[in-house]
Amino acid sequence: MPGYVYSELSLTALATFPILIAAFWFVAEYFGITPRLSGHVLSSVVSFALILGPYWFFGFGLAGPLSRRLNRAALRISAPLLLLLPYIVFTVPRGQFRWDLLLGLAVVLTGVSLLLERAPSQPGAWQDWAVLLILALAVETHVFNAAFPVPGLSGLAKLIFVDLALYGYLVIRPIGGIGFDFFPRAADFTVGLREFLYFTPIAILLGFALRFLHLHRTPGNPAWFAAGWLFTLFFIAIPEELFFRGLLLNMLERRIGVRAALWSTSLVFGLAHFNKRAVFNWRYVILAAIAGLFYGRAWLARRRVLTSGITHATVDTVWSIWLR
Repeated sequence: MPGYVYSELSLTALATFPILIAAFWFVAEYFGITPRLSGHVLSSVVSFALILGPYWFFGFGLAGPLSRRLNRAALRISAPLLLLLPYIVFTVPRGQFRWDLLLGLAVVLTGVSLLLERAPSQPGAWQDWAVLLILALAVETHVFNAAFPVPGLSGLAKLIFVDLALYGYLVIRPIGGIGFDFFPRAADFTVGLREFLYFTPIAILLGFALRFLHLHRTPGNPAWFAAGWLFTLFFIAIPEELFFRGLLLNMLERRIGVRAALWSTSLVFGLAHFNKRAVFNWRYVILAAIAGLFYGRAWLARRRVLTSGITHATVDTVWSIWLR
């Protein structure tokens, strides 16, 4: 029966994956990214599919069969090195391959796998905090953005680390309670949009008082909003919600309780935005920390990354179109 269920899920994932790729191609065209591919469309699409694939299929139960098949430590530790393939496929045809970036990615992939393989069973061990720190530094320092040196695509490196985090905490060291899947439920939208509405008056009043928000007198259009929301959900909201709520809040809650974990995680989330558009953007830190409270509330209400991701994506999309 479990095999049959996974077969059904995998068929759903396989059938919808090409649609997802096509949707993101539309988004890339809409935002003017596709003309920058300079005759390397095939390698770009293959590389993107190799990165997006684990992210997508983990949302449909890939962790179960992987856990059964990777039944030796050596296999579990070495498997993430397959995430080097997207970088190779993307850069070799362009003549932009760099050994230092390949080695750096390999060190992060292997190091995280080793730490999680040797961690004790109880979540929240020092290995977990070391892994979260490594992942945060890999993303926030932007060192690996050069792995995809095309304007608009540098953020693909972040998805490699999303794949690594999912593999690490769903296959090597399952901690439970992350709430990561791609099966939307009505309650995800109800709760996610509810928290967006709760946050909106606070954000508007405080944002204009701090001169952080600026009204854009543009009507926008449904296609603009849909493209922006889809991009934000997959490439910003869900990755950040996986890290800050699915992992950090999840593990802190077991150590210091729900309330303290919610406030602590929100503060860290705010501080993670300190260098956006300034050396130290204290306005951004304040607004992001408050937003983090509502994202955390959404996650706690449903224990699902998709729920808080909907809140997060809606906030960011409205802000980027009308209030940035």
